[in-house]
Amino acid sequence: MDLLIPIVIAGIVFALIIVLFPSGGEKSDIQSRLAQLDGDTGTSPAVVIENEDLKKPFVDRVIRPFLANLAGKRDPKEMRKAQKSTVRAMLAQAGYPGGLTVAEFVVIQNLFRVIAPAVFVAFAIVGHFQFNNLILAGVVGAVFGMMGPKFFLQRKIAERLHGIQKQLPDVLDLLTVAVEAGLGFDAACDKVVEKMKGPIPDEFSLTLRQMRMGQSRKDAFKEMSNRVSHPDMAAFISALIQADQLGVSIGTVLRIQSDQLRDKRRQRAEEEAATAPVKMMIPLVFFIFPNVGIVIGCPAIFQVVEGLASSGMAN
Repeated sequence: MDLLIPIVIAGIVFALIIVLFPSGGEKSDIQSRLAQLDGDTGTSPAVVIENEDLKKPFVDRVIRPFLANLAGKRDPKEMRKAQKSTVRAMLAQAGYPGGLTVAEFVVIQNLFRVIAPAVFVAFAIVGHFQFNNLILAGVVGAVFGMMGPKFFLQRKIAERLHGIQKQLPDVLDLLTVAVEAGLGFDAACDKVVEKMKGPIPDEFSLTLRQMRMGQSRKDAFKEMSNRVSHPDMAAFISALIQADQLGVSIGTVLRIQSDQLRDKRRQRAEEEAATAPVKMMIPLVFFIFPNVGIVIGCPAIFQVVEGLASSGMAN
C-alpha cells in the first residue's frame, strides 16, 4: 500500500505532462536527413546516421531533443512572451549554462512546477504524515518548483560575474601588451581568446564572430556590455567606444583602464579585509570562546571540588 500511492502520483504527474505537452507528428531531423539520402548508393543512410548519432553525448542525443520537442509544441504566443521576458537576459548573463535556450529553460521551469509538488507530497505520504503536513509539503514543493530553476540561474549569474570581475584586469593587461606590441585591437582580442580561458574570452569570441559577420565594432561591443551587465565591463566598453569615435590611441585607453581596474580590485580587497573582524565575531563568540573557557575553567573547577571534598573529609 505504501508503494502504491507514490506510483499513482507518478502516473498522475506523467499524465499531466502528456496533457500539458502533447506530442506531434512532425518529422524529426533524422527522418529529414534520411529523406534527403534516399537516392544515394553505397552504405545505408540509416547506418551512417545511426553511427553519427551514437557518437554524440547522451545529453545531445536524448535530453536536448526531448526538451526541444516539448518546447516546439507550446503556444507560439506564449513562447514569444517568454523570449521577451527577462529569461533571455538572465540566460545570456549566466553564459547559457549547459547550452540552454530560452525555450528549453521554460520547459524545465514548467516540469519543475509539476513534478516538485508531487515528489514532496509523495515523500510526505510515504512518511505517514498528517493531512495538514501533506498540504504543507505540497506548498513547499510548489514554492521549490517555481523558485528552484530561477535560483539556479541567479547562482550561475553571480558566479560568472565574480569571474568576470576577477579576470578583467588580467585581460586588459594582455590587450595592452598586444596593442603596444603592434597588433590591432581585433587581433589582440584574438590573442585573448587564444591564450586565456574563462567568461571574458568566451564573450570576446562571440563578439569577434559577430564582427566578422558584418556587425560594427561599436554595436558588437555594446551587445557584449548588455549581455554581461557588469559595471566594470560597461566602463571599459564605454571608454573603448569613445576612444574609437574620437580617434584616441586604444593602447593609452587600455593602459588607463587597466590601472583603474587594478586600483578598484585593491580597494575591494581592502574593504573585504576591513569587514573580516566583524564577520569573525559570530564564530568567535559562539564556537571559540566557549571552548577556550572550558579548557581554562575545567581544571580550576576540578581543583575547587577536590579542595571542598578534602576539607569536608577533614571535618
